[in-house]
Amino acid sequence: MLKMAEVAAAPSTEKSPNNRDSVLARVETEKKLALIKAWEENEKAKVDNRAHKKISAIGSWENTKKADVEAQLKRIEEKLEKKKAEYAEKMKNKVAEIHKEAEEKRAVIEAKRGEDFLKIEEAAVKFRAAGYTPKKFLGCFSS
Repeated sequence: MLKMAEVAAAPSTEKSPNNRDSVLARVETEKKLALIKAWEENEKAKVDNRAHKKISAIGSWENTKKADVEAQLKRIEEKLEKKKAEYAEKMKNKVAEIHKEAEEKRAVIEAKRGEDFLKIEEAAVKFRAAGYTPKKFLGCFSS
């Protein structure tokens, strides 16, 4: 590709039509090459802009999808936390029920023990009044 400086620096002392035609042909060639280069740069810019636009769209799509997934994860975590709290409450209620039942059983045993003590004390009073020893006394102490 010839530069414009070369054209200007070329000796133009000859005024022949051949020289003029070759200079015009050279100028026309340079003009075509400049137009081609401008078209090429324009097309490359279009491709670059199109690619940039698509990359931006993909980035936007990716961010939207990530946000959706993160929101879904958060919802699932919240559900799990709620279920965990519900199960913890159920387990605490079961423990409280077991404790209540155990206390009731202890109370029944304590009441029975009290009744048995009363029966023994009443039997002891009868034995003392009658003056004899019980039959079911320890075998080693009986005479």
